[in-house]
Amino acid sequence: MTKTRKKLLGVLCFALMFPAGMTSAEQNKTIIVQSTTPMPDYSTNAMEQNKTIIVQSTTSTQNSGLYDVLLPAFENDTGIKVHVVAVGSGQALNNARNGDGDLVLVHARAAEQKFVAEGYGVERFDLMHNDFVIIGPTENPAGITRTERITDALNKIAATKSLFTSRGDDSGTHQRERLLWAKAGTNPQNNSGDWYRETGSGMGATLNTAVGMAAYTLTDRASWIRFANKDGYTILNAGDPALINRYGVILVNPQKHPHVKKKSAQRFIDWLLSVKGQAIIGAYRVNGQQLFFPNPPPRG
Repeated sequence: MTKTRKKLLGVLCFALMFPAGMTSAEQNKTIIVQSTTPMPDYSTNAMEQNKTIIVQSTTSTQNSGLYDVLLPAFENDTGIKVHVVAVGSGQALNNARNGDGDLVLVHARAAEQKFVAEGYGVERFDLMHNDFVIIGPTENPAGITRTERITDALNKIAATKSLFTSRGDDSGTHQRERLLWAKAGTNPQNNSGDWYRETGSGMGATLNTAVGMAAYTLTDRASWIRFANKDGYTILNAGDPALINRYGVILVNPQKHPHVKKKSAQRFIDWLLSVKGQAIIGAYRVNGQQLFFPNPPPRG
């Protein structure tokens, strides 16, 4: 570039920055205003001032109505609002991996442990439990019994080719169902679309499909108790230790996602595990039936 072009370019830049007619004082004032514009505060403390946390949650706790009693009590005690994103447990953990939440509350223990081992969660705490059950039509075409081992019941369903609906959505219920079929030594995927039907839907929709098709299905007890369209259906198998359904709560690791509201989210976890939180969980009833059972020794 020639010296002349450099001088012209310098004059042009100066003219754009300081339009003609502006006094020296006005020019200085403009510079001061521009340089003191506050920048957004992305610090952890600033984010914590927004007292709303996001819980990536399994659908069963949402659909059961448990949050309707837990969350108002927590907000009343702390001033912290809780926004629940209710999806299947597998999707909830994936959402948390992407940083779309401050904590997770799900029921897929192996997947939860993997989530923590990979560094996405800080620590898993047992929160509460209930159980899974097999429900089906009163005609009970497979002839399963209430007290037999779950693996025997599943093998009877497979042997008689009785209709069975699966959520097929990688939820906590679906993950447990796959594990139970594997323990039974049967791969129902080989009969997908025949007697084994995958809905790809939540628990309520899958229960409705089962009732509509006169099929068996696996459900958590809380969802079954809340389900209104039973239409002659009943619990046909329950009580096997393999059907225990444990719920865990995990803080999303702020080292992976710095925007996580660590203090507020940890406060919710501590509150859930406290004497008060556990008492509310244990006292919750639907139609006189307890849906969830406190799991750990209460804290403080």
